[in-house]
Amino acid sequence: MKKYVSIDIGGTAIKYGVIDESGSIVVKDKMDTEAYKGGPEILKKVTGIVAGYMDTYEPSGIAISTAGMVDVEKGEIFYSAPLIPNYAGTQFKKVLEEKFRVPCEVENDVNCAGLAESVSGAGVGSSVTLCLTIGTGIGGCILIDGHVFHGYSNSACEAGYMHMFDSDFQTLGATSILTKKVAARKEEREEKWDGYHIFEAAKAGDEVCIRAIDEMAEVLGRGIANICYVINPEVVVLGGGVMAQEEYLKPRIEKSLKGHLVPSIADKTKLAFAKHQNDAGMLGAYYNYQNRQCR
Repeated sequence: MKKYVSIDIGGTAIKYGVIDESGSIVVKDKMDTEAYKGGPEILKKVTGIVAGYMDTYEPSGIAISTAGMVDVEKGEIFYSAPLIPNYAGTQFKKVLEEKFRVPCEVENDVNCAGLAESVSGAGVGSSVTLCLTIGTGIGGCILIDGHVFHGYSNSACEAGYMHMFDSDFQTLGATSILTKKVAARKEEREEKWDGYHIFEAAKAGDEVCIRAIDEMAEVLGRGIANICYVINPEVVVLGGGVMAQEEYLKPRIEKSLKGHLVPSIADKTKLAFAKHQNDAGMLGAYYNYQNRQCR
């Protein structure tokens, strides 16, 4: 059975492993991204990961999911936030194919997460799927009949930059903003209030945490509604670490979403939470590889 190296490059961690042609993860691991060291250092790490698997697994290809805007034809980064310096211009496909003599495909990490949910997760069978990842920022992906819609210049659904209330969607609705807000209102160190502790405190009745979460849910519902008016998705899939709090968050986001959508659209728009969690990037990278190699 053929095997493939799959690598998911995030701002904090690089998750990587080997996936067989049935889509099963054979082995996986992770390392710190050390994003501050920049694109050239990340390329070195990725090259080392692939080299470490070559003798044991003899992979038939390399699949990469990565932060940043990706030219999927060239397999390179053409724009990246300052979190990863000198990342734009990183030529993963060219460098890895020349070194290892196997095909390589590269896709944006949110697009990969959305593809994973569309193929084998919460969006299976959906004709039009909107996938949003809520974390340090907010990323978005549109899938039509199981295929990523990239837009004219590979920049479709950069939802985090959507203007809202003299600000933007991710500045108001990301998990990082939730922690900053709670810490500021309590006049305590931000390190004390990560997402987990905020939700635990809210469940115990902490009014500051409850209000901050409700405000986040309201922003998310409003932002999602705005996107729904444009693309009319069948399913909206929410991912990111904080979405592990589905039981607490879902009714709040649904209430906001329905409040901002006209009934004829609200009644036909399903809200779902991602199933693959930390494996979404690796699986989506593999699915993208197969889609592009089988064209």
